[in-house]
Amino acid sequence: MSSPEMATRRKRKPLEESGQPPPAKVPYRSSSCRPAVTALSPESEAEKELWDFYPIDIESARLGNHGPRPVRVYADGIFDLFHAGHARMLEQAKNIFPNVYLMVGVCNDKLTHYMKGQTVMNEWERYEGLRNCRYVDEVVEDAPWIVTPDFLEIHKIDFVAHDDIPYGAKGGIDDVYKDIKAAGKFVATQRTEGVSTSDIIARLVKNYDQYVRRNLSRGYTAKELNVSFFNKTKINMQEKFDRTKKKMKDVKTLSKDLMNKGRDKSFEIINRWDERSREIIGSFLDLFGREGAINRALIDGRTIIQRAISPPRSPTHASAAYGSDYDDDEEDDDDEDNDIDDNDDDDYVNQAHGRRRQANDYSDEDLP
Repeated sequence: MSSPEMATRRKRKPLEESGQPPPAKVPYRSSSCRPAVTALSPESEAEKELWDFYPIDIESARLGNHGPRPVRVYADGIFDLFHAGHARMLEQAKNIFPNVYLMVGVCNDKLTHYMKGQTVMNEWERYEGLRNCRYVDEVVEDAPWIVTPDFLEIHKIDFVAHDDIPYGAKGGIDDVYKDIKAAGKFVATQRTEGVSTSDIIARLVKNYDQYVRRNLSRGYTAKELNVSFFNKTKINMQEKFDRTKKKMKDVKTLSKDLMNKGRDKSFEIINRWDERSREIIGSFLDLFGREGAINRALIDGRTIIQRAISPPRSPTHASAAYGSDYDDDEEDDDDEDNDIDDNDDDDYVNQAHGRRRQANDYSDEDLP
């Protein structure tokens, strides 16, 4: 499948243009996975009929000694672009007392646009986001901007949860929760700093070109994104430039990796040759060195030849006559013979034969 076709398939049609009805509301289920009920619905009324409503002060609510009835806590807001700050505020409201039934009021589009300004998400999207939040038990649609005593009575609300910062409104109102605080029905939650709908919109505006390029690549047209022809051309050129820049960076990285691999391979080959050369030199010295096998074999061979040329001689009259003194002299001569260097082997042999002939020339008369 080609890239344009994939981009077209990624794009989702708006609900009103798809020709399909909105998703059916999920029926009431007793499991914990069911979505929150809607205020004034049969499920909501059935919940209220389960309990006898009597006033609960804040101290009893905190201690949990107010009986089996859950404390009904109400939190309201716009909840546009539902984010982590919203979720953490609802978590605090749900756990502010030991046993809480959390109701969340969401203002409709008409009231919100008049009081606060344009929203990104429409009211149905904001309602459904709250209904599928795990902390919410009931969603109050078309919630009022200012909570009144009559509203508290209709929905059997015990306490209102919101951050403690004064929240002004049109008409010179300094704090829409002023009367609730005075009546002792207000419980404060903590804001999550750095996370808000305005912060998210600011990020989108700051990185406008990046997100426009993202949606164009996913199949949206310039008209749908309200992008002029000039800006579209500029964005396309920037996209091609960035793509080329990325390819060049990838090639540079690949070349650097190849050079590093080649250098590592060269070092490995050099180390192998060094180890191999040491082994070859060691083997050569073991064979041909001074203490090597060949030198020892030559020395042993010379010794065998010397013994073969000069065997032990037979005893003579002169040797018998002279007795042990002559034998001692002969042994001394033999010792001298053994000390002769290898280069004087021939002289040694001649001298030995001469001494034998001299000994044989002695007669018995010459002896004392």
